[in-house]
Amino acid sequence: MSNWTSPVQLDTSIERMVHMSDEQQHGAQRTRRKFSAEFKREAVELVRTSGKSIADVAAELGISDTSLGNWVRQARVDDGERDGVSSDERERLRTLEQENAHLRMERDLLKRTVAFWVKEST
Repeated sequence: MSNWTSPVQLDTSIERMVHMSDEQQHGAQRTRRKFSAEFKREAVELVRTSGKSIADVAAELGISDTSLGNWVRQARVDDGERDGVSSDERERLRTLEQENAHLRMERDLLKRTVAFWVKEST
């Protein structure tokens, strides 16, 4: 009797991984969930009033403890309990950066237009 095994019968974890897609090997790609501002506020309030840890509250709500921790930290910044950029300041910065990008685009367009007129007039 030989020790030969048919490849069809061979089923090691390495053999299975060779034939699995990346998604199967590393788990399905997680979709990013969006939470309402109200949900975030209530979750933060639950952490503050319940006396439970962030990890415990996050587990109860079925969310990542990292996300909840970020929300709690941002709430402390917004309430002036901690140094950092508040949500209002962050939104204002985002708006200013968008306006700045738009103005740069307009400036560059005007530069090209003037260069074109100068070239055409000579």
